[in-house]
Parts: sequence; C-alpha cells; structure tokens
Amino acid sequence: MSVRSVSTPVSDPSLTELLRSSLLPSSSVVVGDVDDIDVRRVGFMAVPDIGPWLRRDQLLITTPRTLGLVTESATAFVGRLSSRGVAALAVQFDGDGWNLEPELIDAAAQAQLPIVAFHGDGDHSLSRDRARVESSQVSAMFEAERVRRLLVDVVMAGGGLAELAEVAARELNGTVLLTTSDGREICRAGDAAGRRRLSTSPALDSTGRLRTDTVEGGLGLHVFDGHSGSVAAISANHIDHGRLALFTWDREMTEHDLYLVERAASVCALVVTRQQAVASVEERHRANFIHDLMLGRAGDTEHVVSHAKTFGWDFDRPLVIVSIEPDPVPDETTSAAHRLPVVDRQAMAFSGAIAHRDPGAAVTALTGETVIVMGVGNDTMALVRDLVSVVRGEGGGGRRPFSVGVSRTAVTTDGVPALYTQARTALTVGRRISGQWSLTNFDDLGVYRLLSLVEDEDELENFARETLRELTEETVEAQDMRNTLEVLLATNINIAETARQLHFHYNTLRYRVVKLEKMLGSFTAQPELRLDLSLALKIIAMRGINH
Repeated sequence: MSVRSVSTPVSDPSLTELLRSSLLPSSSVVVGDVDDIDVRRVGFMAVPDIGPWLRRDQLLITTPRTLGLVTESATAFVGRLSSRGVAALAVQFDGDGWNLEPELIDAAAQAQLPIVAFHGDGDHSLSRDRARVESSQVSAMFEAERVRRLLVDVVMAGGGLAELAEVAARELNGTVLLTTSDGREICRAGDAAGRRRLSTSPALDSTGRLRTDTVEGGLGLHVFDGHSGSVAAISANHIDHGRLALFTWDREMTEHDLYLVERAASVCALVVTRQQAVASVEERHRANFIHDLMLGRAGDTEHVVSHAKTFGWDFDRPLVIVSIEPDPVPDETTSAAHRLPVVDRQAMAFSGAIAHRDPGAAVTALTGETVIVMGVGNDTMALVRDLVSVVRGEGGGGRRPFSVGVSRTAVTTDGVPALYTQARTALTVGRRISGQWSLTNFDDLGVYRLLSLVEDEDELENFARETLRELTEETVEAQDMRNTLEVLLATNINIAETARQLHFHYNTLRYRVVKLEKMLGSFTAQPELRLDLSLALKIIAMRGINH
C-alpha cells in the first residue's frame, strides 16, 4: 500500500488560513510565528518513527498520545522535523486547553518551528482521509516489527551483516546492499538477477560505490533508471557507521518500504556495535605492535615475523611502508562529529581495498595517520595508486582528502624504521609541492629529499629570497617570470625549446631572458648560479612561499 502525505489544494494556503479552517477547529498558537508560512501538504503522525512520512512545507498533525511514544529527546525530535523542512506541528486535544511538555515547547521555540493546539475532529476533506493514512502507518509499524524480530533472531544466533542482508533481502522483497558511510560495499544480497542489475545501476558510481553525495548522505527514497531505491543510515551511539540500501526492479517503493528499511538498519547497528567492541581490543594490540615496529622497538626479525603472523600479516618478505594522512580542511562540517574519526574511517577503507590485493598486508590506524606495511610487487606504485583510486572513489560524499607517501623497499623488518621515515618524508614534501590528494614516492623526490633534511626553514626561505630576489613577490608578473625561469633551467637554457613549450615568440623569450638576467645575474653563462636558482625554485615549491 502506498503511504503518502495528504496534499492540500493547488492554491497553497497559509498556516494562518488553515488555523481558521475546519481542519484545525478551536485552534491556538502555542509557540512560534505563523505569519507568512505557506503549507503545501498535510501529514498525519500516528507512529513515533515518522521519518519516512516527513515532507518539506508540511503541516504535521498528531496527538499527545503519539508524542508520548517518541523515544528521542524533544530537541532531537524537533530538530528532525526542522531539518526536513516541516512547516508546523499541530497537536489535537480532546478537551479544552492544552498541555505539552516544556522541553518540546522550548525546543520548538529554539528551532523556530510553530506548534498549534486544536480541539476535536474537523470535517475538512483532509481530515476525512486521516484514518486511512494513520492506518497505513500503523500497518507499516507492525510489519517493521515482524521484520525486526526476524533480524534480531539472526543477531542472537551469532549472525553477521551478510546473514542480516540475506534475511532482509528475502523479507523486503528486493536486493539489499550494505555499505560503509561513504558508500563502499560491505556485502549485497538478493537473487542473482537483482545483484547483477545492481552492478550497473546509477545508484553506484563508476568505482562501484553507493552514491552518498546527495542531500542527507543519500538517505531516503530514490528513483533511478527504471527502478527504485530506499537508503537508511546504520547508526549506533550517535555515530554514522554505514548504509542499508534496498532496491526493487518491478515496483516503485513508498514510504512504507523506507520505514521497513530504517528499522532493518537499526538491527544492523547492533552487529556493528558488537563487531566494534571485539575489534577495538584487537586493534589496540595491532596498533601498539606497528607503532613499536616503526620505532625499531618490536624485537628482532624472527620475533617480528612470528608475532605478525598472529595478526594474519606476512612480514617474511621484502616490505614497503605507505603512510596516509588526512589533508587539512579549513571548514569542518558539524556532521563530522557524528561519524567515526577520519583516520579510523580511512584505515577501514584501505583495509577493505587491500584485502584481496595483498592479504598479508597490515593496515593500522595510528595517531593522525594510517600506516600500511605491504609486500613488494612487480609495480608497487601501480598497486598503491589502485588502492587510492578505490578508497577515493569519485571523490563525492564529502570524502575527506588525504595525502600518501610511499617508502623504498627493505628486505627484512630491521629496515622498517628507516622505511617509515622515508614514507613520512615523501608524504610531507609531496603535500607541500602538490597540495591535497598528493601521492608521492620517496624515490621520486630527487633533490627535495636533501632539502627536506634542512630543519631551519627560515634559512631555506632566506636563501630562496636572496637568490630569486623580486621573483619571490606575490604578484602575477613575478609568478609568470618564475615559470619562465623554471622552463629555461629545465631545458638547459635552450631558447627555442623554451619558447615552444611556453608558446612564446622566439624574440619575446629572448627579451624575457635579458630581463631575468638584469634581476638575477648572468645565469646563462654561470652554471653555479643556475644551480642556485634551481634550488631556490624548489624551495619555493616545497616550502610554499607565497602560497
């Protein structure tokens, strides 16, 4: 059965007009300003979990009894109505007067959500449809409770997310996809045809990730190419852990389906909480071991290799270290506080990405970074780029940018501390040169490796300013001339080739060379000066002077 909010007439009435109509007899404003508020639809709240039936510009009508069944705080409840764009809340009382919880009134006043009290049943046409809508909501609630009990039985029997997905797909009559909060697949369930169709659905991006970059993280009902989707958040302890998505191929889903999906997602949160409780203890041991290994305090090679095997890691082979660190973001959104810490999320993402590519690799979240200890392949950098591509996806969903540093190779674990230093250097210098989303191999740093060893940054910057003089100024002309100088040095002062690369006329470039030499000295005739200029340009790139 389709459960929909009842629509008002085409000419959208104001809330003030509805207060004078038979829809809200003997009404009075409890809190809020009702002037200039248009109502595009009317909805009825017969169950406490009203989320799927909420609509923008909606007048939501309920009773004190239903409000009393709401388990969340008044602030959270009003906040949910406000975030979904509900125009006002109307509460029907049987007798004269009204009595609402002070917390509800305070929360509504804070959110500027009007609350109206009215008395008795009206004879408005919308009121006559109320019984049907409320009956549908109650029916959905009983169906959701049946599904919830089946899923809880799976959890009580020790089942995990894969088993829950199978039961949910069967009971909800569709294809189920469980993902992380940024859309990476954990598992899918349903018949073979549905699972295949899901792989080509517009609901997934080109990397196979569920699109979570729409409003409210992709939650709610969606219509794709010839099929429907319903997405709910898997939340535990007020933290967003993932998504449960249901897809149907032969019918259009309604609020009824979304209600069932949301209840199923709440059971999935039980499994996530259980898994985290076990994993947190194990992760502490793993992180402590990797931390000691990076500092050279984990013991000799034989002990390290043996201990690593207890975690399922293979360190008895040539190794490389990968360091991943979140890039600084100036404007952190408030929603980030309701998700796992960014390093933990990135560690989980890389762990999932590398699992079938290098099963013996170690992925651990340390303070402020994710560290991967992996084996060396035919093309290690190609593998790392592949991992970054999988974790990054198409870059949507508000995904936090990160930078990556890759070390050289060590034959035994004795060389791991040096590898870690190399990976950190590659990450730090690479980010300074390339900015966000940098991926840098230590072997590709060249002279930047030597410059990164100079701890006195002021001395480096002074050298750059003294060598390049006015070219270090923050002007368009200075930046343009620096670019010309950089290409000249890269072509070994080949005027013709530099002019070709910069798309300049030959005589124009010769004029620029004369101008540069007036500022910097006769670098075309002095190899030592060319070396100084080249180093100064690299210092600017690495240290971010004038950025």
